[in-house]
Amino acid sequence: MSERFEIVSPVDGSVYANLPYADDATVDAAVTRAHAAQRDWSRTDLGTRAERCQAFVRAMERVREGVAAELAWLMGRPVRFGPSEVTRLGERATHMIAIAEQSLAPIEIAHAEDVVRRIRREPLGVVLVIAPWNYPYLTAVNAIVPALMAGNAVILKHASQTSPCGDRFGAAFSEAGLPDGLFQNVRMSHASIGRIISQREVQFVAFTGSVAAGAEVERSAAGRFIGVALELGGKDPAYVRPDAPLQVTAEALVDGVFFNSGQSCCAVERIYVHEAVYARFVDLFVDVTRETQKLGNPLNRDTTLGPVVSAAAAGRVRSKVAAAVAAGARPLLSESEFDAATPGEPYVAPQILTDVHHGMSVMREETFGPAVGIMRVSSDQEALGLMNDSDYGLTASVWTADLDLGLSLVDRIETGTGFVNRCDYLDPALAWVGVKDSGRGCSLSSLGYGQLTRPKSFYARLLR
Repeated sequence: MSERFEIVSPVDGSVYANLPYADDATVDAAVTRAHAAQRDWSRTDLGTRAERCQAFVRAMERVREGVAAELAWLMGRPVRFGPSEVTRLGERATHMIAIAEQSLAPIEIAHAEDVVRRIRREPLGVVLVIAPWNYPYLTAVNAIVPALMAGNAVILKHASQTSPCGDRFGAAFSEAGLPDGLFQNVRMSHASIGRIISQREVQFVAFTGSVAAGAEVERSAAGRFIGVALELGGKDPAYVRPDAPLQVTAEALVDGVFFNSGQSCCAVERIYVHEAVYARFVDLFVDVTRETQKLGNPLNRDTTLGPVVSAAAAGRVRSKVAAAVAAGARPLLSESEFDAATPGEPYVAPQILTDVHHGMSVMREETFGPAVGIMRVSSDQEALGLMNDSDYGLTASVWTADLDLGLSLVDRIETGTGFVNRCDYLDPALAWVGVKDSGRGCSLSSLGYGQLTRPKSFYARLLR
């Protein structure tokens, strides 16, 4: 009998589903089917690939409302925000479909008469996508649609907590008429992940998740000489300069901190504010948080802040906040202000900490919850030094009325994406990439197709 796992809902602690993991024979059969399907797909013209992938997008759009309720039960996101994930999935997929022809076009090299020199992008084969629970559709589509457009087959291993989202992908691709075996959602245990990575038909792994799990994936692929893309954690900073428009800045950063209960790799987790506007910004930030963050059951339409994914996750967030307070941090909010906050349960109230410093884990380690530290700085230089004082480098933002200065400052931050007057956002036309412990590899944009293909060179000359 196959090993099984339970999905426990953060909404009320009930068992949402009890599902079987695939056994070894099922995993092996999935790889065999994918390998066979990819051979034909690699010879399918790009127009047909685009038609199938765009039909997948339309199929997903038809289940937007059902997805919203399902996400609430699976990982706690309020239903009012659930449909937007499918909308953004469509935007990302459609962009990558639209740029595929240009991104995958052969490169013709200037040559003499009777000589041909060309570089062509070839698909890799079978791509394994390992997706997380926090943005179960958006993170997965970043790799899935470009991989298929490039001529690869895809096997999806979704996080156990959001495994039904993988079924949604499968149903949509089936409705879109994708050839059998080309996309498969396989429920795999951790042991099975290592097993499938070891198979020679698997030629690329796209992983999104924690640093520790990313290291395990990298170890599993060691010696196989295959590509591994790792989209890992973040401790993303923001710097508020004295010339920033404070009201709109506070509103944007509150959203960047607390959306999805802070469970985003690019959520803002630490804010540095110039001393000239520090007190005013903190007051505004607290006011906006109280006005906008309504903690409660995610199935209610007026809830803006749902539970974190599990009681264990809630315990880690509360522990990090408590350690900071014990070390001298000052909490500006009380759980009693938020009726749904219950100690030991997934409903974690938002928290804002001041009097923080980099000796505290809340300013250095990923929190992945609705808490933020705000620190006073005296100059741009001090802010930059603190923003770079991190093991992570996914995104960072500078808030200022001077766009050119803002760009010059983010250029000096060790990060994959530098924002000016924006945060917690992913533009599919731009490369999504991290530095340091935030990972390696590049998804989305025209550059994203580079990791999903290999170059093949051609040189031909006419002999007379």
